[in-house]
Amino acid sequence: LAQSLFALFASSLAISLVFAIIPLCHNVVVLAVVMAVAGLAMGCIDTISNMQLVKIYQKDSAIFLQALHFFVGFGALLSPLIADPFLSDTNCILSNSTANASSNLPHIRKSLVPHHPGNLSHYDLPMKGMVVTRVSYAFWIMALINLPVPIAVFFLLYKERMVPCFNGSSHPLLSADELAMETRPAEKEDLSTTVQRPRAAGGHDDLFSCCQSKNFRGASYTYFAVHITGALVLFMTDGIVGEYSGFIYSYAVEEPLSVVHKVAGYLPSLFWGFITLGRLISIPVSYRMKPATMVFINVVGVLVTFLLLLIFSYSVVFLFVGTASLGLFLSSTFPSMLAYTEDILQYKGCATTVLVTGAGIGEMVLQLLVGSIIHDQGSYSFLVCGMIFGGLAFTFYAFLLFFHRMYPKPSSDMDGASPDKPAVMDDTGQYQR
Repeated sequence: LAQSLFALFASSLAISLVFAIIPLCHNVVVLAVVMAVAGLAMGCIDTISNMQLVKIYQKDSAIFLQALHFFVGFGALLSPLIADPFLSDTNCILSNSTANASSNLPHIRKSLVPHHPGNLSHYDLPMKGMVVTRVSYAFWIMALINLPVPIAVFFLLYKERMVPCFNGSSHPLLSADELAMETRPAEKEDLSTTVQRPRAAGGHDDLFSCCQSKNFRGASYTYFAVHITGALVLFMTDGIVGEYSGFIYSYAVEEPLSVVHKVAGYLPSLFWGFITLGRLISIPVSYRMKPATMVFINVVGVLVTFLLLLIFSYSVVFLFVGTASLGLFLSSTFPSMLAYTEDILQYKGCATTVLVTGAGIGEMVLQLLVGSIIHDQGSYSFLVCGMIFGGLAFTFYAFLLFFHRMYPKPSSDMDGASPDKPAVMDDTGQYQR
């Protein structure tokens, strides 16, 4: 737990520093290095936060995962609104020709898409002159907004007496008994080893315990199959989130829809808005519905939505309806899949790392793939790709269900340590199962 908190502290602090440095980067190589550091820090935060919620709350982790990812979507929705006032509708470099080009610049800003840079060839943009831009303030504001996060993590480390220089004066936020109740082991044989560990460890394994080869000894093929199929489902669904939010504007403004640029600009915001709304709705729903059922509804909903988008591909109204529907169905897929897969594997936390990595790779790879396909085949291939990815996600989920049935269930003698049973306190004040 201490290693995870220190990693969260370092990563969140790095993000604030990176956002403060970005406006000062006047070399593209330096900017690339700085952005790589930001990506590394965000990946650490994503993996560790999901993994620790699973390990601490176990059977209850589905609710906390839905809440976590609600804030992920809320941040993705809010941050463009913070940056937008500082984005200029005129050129950032003043010259004699700026006045002639300024009327085209709102269109240029919305036309900067990775798959079709040729659209900009007929615009004459000045490259020399006095730079007048306020976009730096957006980065600095985001750095300040993020700064309370590492401060809060450091405060948690201090209160839990995990900071080497400040061990004596603070009182832990949770007593040892309460922390032991939250970090209950999933199997009976783990109880003896947990008792032997130092109390400060709180029942957590080493941060890198998932990488130890001893954990794979004697594991059945279904153990690896559950990891792989779960990661492939998230590879597809998170890839759909990335490619849809990245290219829906480009699809809408081109034939056959030819939506007005300003109206098409609302589509990514609508998509992320309904992802955020869906995650908020999923918090109480996950308390009543099993994660496996939620994932099934999600993948079927994504597949049906893309099918309807293809059928009504000439309808602008249904494009907005389908975008909202797709956001709702994709919203809870990631946290529900984490909770479902960890439920199969008895909440060890190791599957979370594999699933988060698979989702991140999918979000990166599918955007590149769809961008190149749209460039070669036209805008209609955007929906065809989405349909194919949705079908593959459903197929991989069917395989996951199959391997879940094949996966060896815990023996009946482990029922006493089941996380479903409430914790009770014995005469000594210790929580028992």
